[in-house]
Amino acid sequence: MEVLVLEIENPGCFWVTMKGCGPYIVDEMEYKNLNAEMNQFYDKSKNVDEVKPVMVEEGQTCVVFSEELKCWCRAVIKSIMYCTDHYQTECFLVDYAKYIFVKSKDIRVALEAFMQIPYRAKKCRLYRTKPVTLRIDFCEDTAKIVPAKRWDSAATRYFQNLLKGTTQMKAKLCAVEDNIFDVFLYVTIKDEKVCVNDDLVSKNFARFEEAKENTGSSADYEENQTSLNVECLPVKIVNPALAFRPVLFQEKVSTNVETGLDVPSSFLEETYQRSSTDLNENTAPIVKAIPGLPFKENTAVHTDRLQQFLNSDPLKTRIIEDDQQFQSFQNLSEERNFVFLSNKIEPSSVLETAPLFDDLKKELTRKKFLGPNFTESYCWPPVARGCDVVAISYQGNDPFLYIPPVLTFLQSGSCYKALPNRNGPLALILCPGWKKAQLVFELLKAYERCSRQLHPMLIILGRNKEEARNVKIRGCEVIVTTPYSLLRLLEHHSLLFCRLCHLVLDEIEVLFSDAAEQVFTILDCYKKAIISEEWEYSPHQIIAIGTHWNKHIAHLIKEFMNDPYIVITAMEEASIYGDVQQIVQPCTNSERTAVLLKILDFTHNNLQKVLVFTNSVNEAEMVHKALKSNSIFSLKMHKESEFNFKYILEQWTKKYSSGTHVVLVLTDDCMQSLGITDATCVVHFSFPSPRIFGQRLHSMSDNFCNAIKGSSLDQEYTKARSVILLTENSACNALEILRYLQHTEAEIPPELHDFTAKMLEAEEDKKFSRPLCAYLKTFGICKNRIVCPDRHQINLQIDVPQNVPAKIIPTPGCVTILPLHIVNATNYFGRIVDKQKDQYTILAEEINEYFKEPSNKISVKNVEKLAFYGLCEKTLFHRVQVVEISPKKEENVFFNIKIKYIDEGRTSQVQSYQLLHLPARFQCLPPQAVEFVVCRVKPIDNEIEWNPKVTNYIHHKIKGKLHEAKIVHTLGNTAWVDPMVRVTRLSDLKMSVNEYNVRSEILSTGLGTDNPEHITQLQKLCGHMKVLDHAKSLEPLSIKEDTAGPENESNPQNMSTQENSTENCSSYESTFGNHPCDGVTQTKEAEDSTLHQRKCFYPEIKWFQNEETVTVKVKIASVADCKCEFAKEKVVFSACSGDKFYLADMELHQYILAEKSTCVIKDKEAIIVLVKEKKGAWCKLLKSKNPHVSFDFEHWEDFEDKSPFPVGTKKLYCTAAVTEELVDSSEDSGTESDE
Repeated sequence: MEVLVLEIENPGCFWVTMKGCGPYIVDEMEYKNLNAEMNQFYDKSKNVDEVKPVMVEEGQTCVVFSEELKCWCRAVIKSIMYCTDHYQTECFLVDYAKYIFVKSKDIRVALEAFMQIPYRAKKCRLYRTKPVTLRIDFCEDTAKIVPAKRWDSAATRYFQNLLKGTTQMKAKLCAVEDNIFDVFLYVTIKDEKVCVNDDLVSKNFARFEEAKENTGSSADYEENQTSLNVECLPVKIVNPALAFRPVLFQEKVSTNVETGLDVPSSFLEETYQRSSTDLNENTAPIVKAIPGLPFKENTAVHTDRLQQFLNSDPLKTRIIEDDQQFQSFQNLSEERNFVFLSNKIEPSSVLETAPLFDDLKKELTRKKFLGPNFTESYCWPPVARGCDVVAISYQGNDPFLYIPPVLTFLQSGSCYKALPNRNGPLALILCPGWKKAQLVFELLKAYERCSRQLHPMLIILGRNKEEARNVKIRGCEVIVTTPYSLLRLLEHHSLLFCRLCHLVLDEIEVLFSDAAEQVFTILDCYKKAIISEEWEYSPHQIIAIGTHWNKHIAHLIKEFMNDPYIVITAMEEASIYGDVQQIVQPCTNSERTAVLLKILDFTHNNLQKVLVFTNSVNEAEMVHKALKSNSIFSLKMHKESEFNFKYILEQWTKKYSSGTHVVLVLTDDCMQSLGITDATCVVHFSFPSPRIFGQRLHSMSDNFCNAIKGSSLDQEYTKARSVILLTENSACNALEILRYLQHTEAEIPPELHDFTAKMLEAEEDKKFSRPLCAYLKTFGICKNRIVCPDRHQINLQIDVPQNVPAKIIPTPGCVTILPLHIVNATNYFGRIVDKQKDQYTILAEEINEYFKEPSNKISVKNVEKLAFYGLCEKTLFHRVQVVEISPKKEENVFFNIKIKYIDEGRTSQVQSYQLLHLPARFQCLPPQAVEFVVCRVKPIDNEIEWNPKVTNYIHHKIKGKLHEAKIVHTLGNTAWVDPMVRVTRLSDLKMSVNEYNVRSEILSTGLGTDNPEHITQLQKLCGHMKVLDHAKSLEPLSIKEDTAGPENESNPQNMSTQENSTENCSSYESTFGNHPCDGVTQTKEAEDSTLHQRKCFYPEIKWFQNEETVTVKVKIASVADCKCEFAKEKVVFSACSGDKFYLADMELHQYILAEKSTCVIKDKEAIIVLVKEKKGAWCKLLKSKNPHVSFDFEHWEDFEDKSPFPVGTKKLYCTAAVTEELVDSSEDSGTESDE
C-alpha cells in the first residue's frame, strides 16, 4: 500500500497515513468531512460547560483546539502540568502525529460519533529491524558492532534523509502488535526501488532479527507478493474490526451522570495501558481513582484480560490457547508483579527514559545501577513531578525509591525563587534511626558530585541542649535526621521550615510505630509554615515510603497531603488500604466443606462473586461437587478441567441481576491466567502461604474501598471479604498469617492465639544451641524476637558453669578488669586481673621471651580448626584460636584464616603462614577473655544500637585501662557489671579517687538514658531456669564425679570441641578465678585421664502420641549394644554408635505400663512405644525440660479430635513442640551432646 510519512522519531517509531484500499485504510475525504463536522459542532456549542470534561487524566481521548492548524482535532492526553489558576496538557494529535500544548479551556469531551473512524496517523516500525551501536573497548583497542536498546542518532538521521529524498513510498504490512504496524518499507529514489529495512542492515545501521518460525531473510519478501488480507495476518492481531479504533470506544459506552454525555468505559482499555507502558507482560497495574478528586477519571480499569480471547476466530485457536496459557502461567507467582494505584501512572521501567537529569543517569550507569525496579518505575515519575506520594512495597526500606527523583527536582533552581532568602533546607528526610539516616546521607554525598551543590547535612542530636544550639545551617539544602533530633533542633532554630519544600518520611511504618507523636508534631509545623502567601508559587511535597501500611497513614493523607499518588506493590498491604475484611473461621479438616456451605449461605441482595481457592485438583473437584449437590451455582477451573478459559471468563463477566451469587472454585495456578480482579469474597479453603495469600487478595482489587475517603454505603455488604478456614493442618504458615492478621487489626480467635503461642515456643526451642541474644544481654530485652536468630532462654549447658569449685566462682564484689576489645558503648571483652600475681601477665612475658629467638618461630604447615597457635602482631605475640578456614585452602599455598584472640576476645583475618607453633606449656592457662556488659543504660529515642559517637568516645576512654567493677550477674562467659569505675591512686597522698564512672560517662554524652529494668529482666529470665538435684542426676550414669578434676577442665585443648568458646564453661571457671598451671607433665596427665574417661552423649529424641500410647523416636545412626529399661515412671535408654556412647535417662511426666511397653531398632533410629497407664493426652513427655527432646510435627495429622486447637481443652493430642529442660545428670557427670 502507498503511505505518506507524517512524523519520524526513529526507524522503530514513525507515523504514516495510508492511501488506497485495505482493512485499515479510510478514504482521505472521510477525514475532511469528520474535521468539518467537529469544527461546526464545537464552535457552535452554546453551553461550553456541557462539552467540557469533568475530569482530565493522562491517556484520556478528547478533542482539543490546535492554534497551529486552526481547527478542532482528536487527541490523546500525554501529560498534565498544573499552574496556579489552570493546567496545561501535552496532547498527541492522533490524525496528524503532532505533539502540542493545550490549555484546559481548549479541551472538549470526545463524542462517540466523532470517534468511529480509525486514527489517520498509524504508528509503524520496520519489521524485524533492530538497532545496533558501535562498542569501543579501550583496553583491547578494538571496536565492534553490537545490538543496542536505542536507535543511534546516525541511523535516525540516515533514515530521515532516505525518506525525504523519495518520490514514492510503499509499505508491506507484516504484523500488527499493540496498535503498531510492523512493515517492510520500500522507497523509490531516482527511479530505483530500495527496501529501507535491508538498506539499514547493509549499511550497519541495524540488524535483522530472525523469526522463531521462519529463518528466511527480508529479500524473500517481494513487493508483488499476495496482497494483504486479514486471514494471512499473524494470530496475534486482534479483531480487525476493532483494531486501531479509538480504544475507549471498542465496547459499549456508559453515561456520565454529571454531564449526561457519553464517557468511555472499556473492557479493552488494558490493551492501551500495556502499549503505553514499557513494562513486561508480567505487569498488572490496577487503577482505582478516588471519587471526588479533580482531574482524575472515576473508572476502574480491568487488567490482564487475555488478548487472544478477542480473536475473531476463536474456534481455531481455543485448544492451543488453553494449553499455552497453562504452560505460560503455571509457577509464575514469584515473577508476577502487581501494583495498586490511586491515580494512573505511566511507569518508567528503563533508565534511559526515567524522569532523572542526564548527569545522574550517567552516574547511575557508571555505577552499574540495575534499576529502576518495578516499584521505582511507578514511584519516580510522580516524585520527580513534585507530587505527594505514598509508596508501600516489599522494597519500601530502600531510599532509592525517592533519592534520584528528589535530586532531579532539586536541580531546577527556578522553582524556589519565590522562597525567602534565608538559611534553611529545601528538603528534609526523616529516618527512623541514626543507622538509616547515615545510609541515606552517604547516598546523597555519593550522588551529589553529579548535581549542583546541595551541601547535605546529617544531624543526630542527643539531649545536650548546647549541642543543638551550636548547629549551623548555612547553605545546606538537604537535611537528614530523625524525628527526635529534629524536634531538639527546632527548639533552637525556629525558622528551620521557612524554605522547606520537600518532606520525606523514610520507613513510615517504623516512624509511626516508634515516634508517631513526634512525626505529627513535625507535620503540623510544616503545614503551618506553607500557609503563608509566599508559598503559593512554590512546590510543597510530602513523600512517605514504607514496607507496611499503618493506620496513621490514612490521617497523614487526609490532613497533610494534596491528592497524593498512592503506589502499593504489596497486595497484602493494598488489601489493608482497601479495607478488606479478614475473617478467620476455625474448624477441623473434615468440617471444611460444611463450614464453606454456611459461608455461602447468602442472605443479602447484592451481587456476590466468590472465589474458593484450593491447593489441588482433587480438592477443587470435591468442593465443586459439594456446591452443586447443594444447588449453588458454581464454576470450576484447574489444569485438568475440560472448560477453557474463555468459557469461564464469559460466565464470570456476564451481567447478573442483583441477588445473584456466582462461585468459582479454582486452584492457585489458574489465578493469574484468569486475571480476575472483581471478586467480592475470597474463601481460602486451603490454608495459603504468605506469598500466595497476597495474590489471592488481588482477585478482589476492584472492590477495595477507599479507606481515606470512607464510604457512605452499607459497609457490611460492600466491603470485600477474605475468609480463612483454619484447621489442624495449618501449622506451616500459621505464624506469618497471624502476624498479618494482627497487622490488619482483625478479630483473631483465641484458638489461633493459643495455637501460634505453642509454635513460637517451638521456634524458640530450635534456637537452643545458639548464643544468647546480644540485645538481651545488652539491654535486657529483644524487640525483634521473632526474626532474631539467637536464643532468648537459658541453656544450662552453655550459660551455667558446671563442676566449678565454690572458691573460684566470683561472688558479688569488686574485681579489677582490663577492657581490651570494645564492641559498643556498653559491651566489651577483656580480662579480670589479679593485682597480687596475675598469671596471664607472667605467661605473656614468657611467650614473648620464647618467640624472641628466631629458631622458635616455627610456621604451622597443617592448620586445624579450633586449634591454638601463636601470632605476632607488631612487636607482641598473642595466643589465638582458629575459628574458620578459607574454603579455598586446597587451591592456594597461603590462605585466609579467621582467628580469635583468646585472651582479648577480638577476631581477625590472617594468612596461614603467619601462624606459629605454640608449645603445650603456653596452652595450659585457659583463655582469659571475658565479656563485660555495663548495666542500666541504653540508647535514647528507642534506638536498638549505640550511636558510633558514644562507642568511639568510650573506646578512647577505657581501652587498655584498669577499672574497678562490681559483678552483679553472670551467665557463661559473660559478666554484668554495675558500676564500672576508673580508679586513680594518688601515691603521694596514699589515697584513691574515682576518676569517672563508665555509665555516667555514657549518660553525659546525651545519647544514653537510664534502663532500670535491665538486671530485673535478666533475673526474670534466669528465674525460668530450674536447676536439678545433682546427686539424683548422677546416680544412673555410674561415672565417678571426681574423675573430672580442675586439672582436666583447665586445658584449652579440651575446649576445642566447642566452637563458641566465648560462652564456654571452662573459660568461665578459669578466668573468674586464679588457676595456674604446674607445667607440661601435669597437662599431659590430665589429657590421658580425659582419654580414659568415656564420654556420654544425649541422643536427639522426637515423640508423638495418641489416646493410648506414646511413641518415642531416638535418632541414632548405626545403633549397637542397645538397652532399654522400663519402669512405671522412668525409661533408661543406652546404645553405642561407632566410638560414641549415648545415654537417655527419661523421667516421664505420667505413669506407663512397663510390661506392655516395647523398643524396636530400625536403621537410623530406635522406636520406643510406651503404653499409658491412663488413657488421655500428655501435655509433655518428661517431668523436666530437655533441649534434645521435641514434639514430632510430621505426625500431627495422625490425631484428630472435635477441636483442632487442644490448648485449653481437656484432650491434648496435637500439642506444639514441647522440649524439656536439660537433665543435669548428663552435664554433672561430663556427658555431652553430639550436636
